[in-house]
This record gives sequence, structure tokens and C-alpha cells, in this order.
Amino acid sequence: MDTTLLVPWDEALTSYDFGHDHPLAPVRVALTMRLARELGVLDAAGVVMAPVTAATDRVLELVHGPEYIAAVKNVAHTTRSERSRYGLGTDDNPVFPGMHEASALVVGASVAAADAVWSGAADHAANMAGGLHHAMRTHASGFCLYNDVSIAIARLLEQGAARIAYVDIDAHHGDGVQSAFYDDPRVLTISMHEHPSTLFPGTGLPEESGGRDAQGMSVNVALPAGTRDAHWLRAFDAIVPPLLKAFRPQILVTQHGCDSHALDPLAHLMLTIDGQRMAAEALHRLAHEHAEGRWLLFGGGGYAVVDVVPRIWTHVLAEAAHRPIPPDTELPESWRSFAAQRAGRLAPRSMSDGQQPQPRPWANGFDPADPIDRAVLATRRAVFPQHGLEVMH
Repeated sequence: MDTTLLVPWDEALTSYDFGHDHPLAPVRVALTMRLARELGVLDAAGVVMAPVTAATDRVLELVHGPEYIAAVKNVAHTTRSERSRYGLGTDDNPVFPGMHEASALVVGASVAAADAVWSGAADHAANMAGGLHHAMRTHASGFCLYNDVSIAIARLLEQGAARIAYVDIDAHHGDGVQSAFYDDPRVLTISMHEHPSTLFPGTGLPEESGGRDAQGMSVNVALPAGTRDAHWLRAFDAIVPPLLKAFRPQILVTQHGCDSHALDPLAHLMLTIDGQRMAAEALHRLAHEHAEGRWLLFGGGGYAVVDVVPRIWTHVLAEAAHRPIPPDTELPESWRSFAAQRAGRLAPRSMSDGQQPQPRPWANGFDPADPIDRAVLATRRAVFPQHGLEVMH
């Protein structure tokens, strides 16, 4: 196959913009794509940049109700009560001109990426402007208007996929994707997130494990605030690889929200660029081990728009291109100048935070005094028996 990584891209993807003071700043995507190009990722052999077209209403309706789509389209002419009913015009989801068009373009990029991987046109495909995992069928939520991830998964199901695994490593629970497929045994959703007692959206406990005909198919790892690299990676190792091995997905879909970083202003996990990079490396490896190399990946949350998002998402793209960037790589001065101009702050100098996490494998034993181990055990107890897996080993 000639195309290792397909990246649907158009500068217009940055028009998904809630305004100057909103945390979800589109400049984070622009900075990512610029850094990835300056470090040679987007020009590497096997990497193809593809044009983007907006998703049609028919595609949006794979997940969203037609009345909700109509409300987004005509938001300028809706009443305050109508906006409230659909989660529009709130502090999280303020109204902006062209919001339907911008949102449909993000979905179009994600669906194009899904089509490319499923058809075999590309090994991997990535939409770093996507990952809007909170949007529900009939209302916006958490900076997300249309749920491009759920729509991409629904598109894969429509095309005949029978086993899809979704792994969400955003600090916030992937509630919209879980909701869309809670009763569907064809979709395994795994979300590793900060405990809902300390972070939006307040869901994602281990007991949320799937509907009547899909028990064990919704997997939630609720980690305590303050969780650091080594413990996070230990939890990942204890949950994700055994479930993917048992489920045998035909395609792996991943969401790479990077608000788990210690510098993120909205969440309370304490990961570094190095821990996040190791998670991306592990997911790439698992795609090849358990999904015949089919890997569809998205961006997501991440609100340290200069210090964190461009660095980790460039690592993610490089990993998907089979061209990993050495952690000690220095950031180009031309990019640092661009970041200062566009975002008004100085960027770090290295693609690393200088850490080398050493997670303790789950196989080494359970520590009942460790709150991370207790969280992991709660998840394993909730879902492992439904997959024929042992809880403790």
C-alpha cells in the first residue's frame, strides 16, 4: 500500500471557532499542522494530504436527529428556549457565524478518514481537528456541536464493519460516543479519563458498562486527579491490550485529547508529553497487533494551545506516519516565532518534557493501597468477565 497515513486537511477546518476567549482555540490545530510540516511529518513518504468536503445531512443523521441539525443550521433565527433545548448559545457552546458549515466540515474530514482506512486506500488516517466526543444525538455539549467520532464509527458500521474498538484517552469522559453505541455489541468503547467527581461531564464510572445486549462493551477507567505518567500507563496496560486482544477489532479508532497534560488549564491529571507520546506508540502497536493495522485517529481536548497540543499531536501524526520523532528533537525556531506571533506566547524548545516514565506492569501484582490500582480493579471487575478475561491476572 502506498499511503501509510492519509490526513484530510483544509485551513477552513480552523473556522470551528467559538470566539477569542473560548478555551477551544482553533489556533492549536493550525500550530499542530505547521509544526508537523516543519518537522517533515506531512512531507514524508507515504503521507497524503487530502481535500475536505462538508458532510451532508444524510451523513450527519447517522448519529444526530434532523431537528437538531436544523436548529444548528438556523441558530440565528431560533428563540432562546429553542437554543437551550439543543444546548446552543451556552458558555460552552456559544453561537458563531457559520457554525453548521464549520462543524459539517470537521465531520466531512473524519468520515473521509474513516472511508480511506476501511476501503484500504490508507493504512492509517487522522483528523486532528476532530475528536468532538461530547455531542449527543439532539444537543451540543462540551464544546462539541456534531460528534464527528460517532458519525465516523456509524459510517464504518454502515459499510459493513462488525467489530470496532474505540479508545479515548482524553481527560474528559467520552460520553457522547459511549451514548451513541451503548446498546451496540459491535462497538467496544474504552475511555480513560479523570474521575467524574472532579471533572466534566460527570459521567464515566465503571458501572456504566453497556446496555442489555452489549454488557461489557462500554469500558470506563476513572482515574484520580493528580495521576501521573507511570500510573496512567500502568492503568492503560491493565485495561486496553487485554480487551483489544479478546475483542479482535477490525479497525481501531482512537481519540487523542491531550488535556491529561499537567499544564492543561481545565483538567487535573499530571501527564507529560513523554507519557502521552508513549500512549500513542502503544495504540499504534495495538492497531497492528489486533486490527490488521487499520487505525483511525482524531484530536480532541487540549487547552494548553502552545506548550502542549502542537507537540503531542505532531508526535501522534509522526507515529501514524511510521516516522516517530526523537523526543530530544528541538523545535524549529521558525515555528517558535510563528507560535509567538499567532498565540502571543513563547513555545517550549524541545519535543519532550524530559521524562522517561517507567510503569509497573499489572502482572507484577495489585496494590490495594494504591488508588489507581483500585480504579483499575473496579473497571476490570465491571467488564472483564463479559470478555472471558480474568479480573486479577
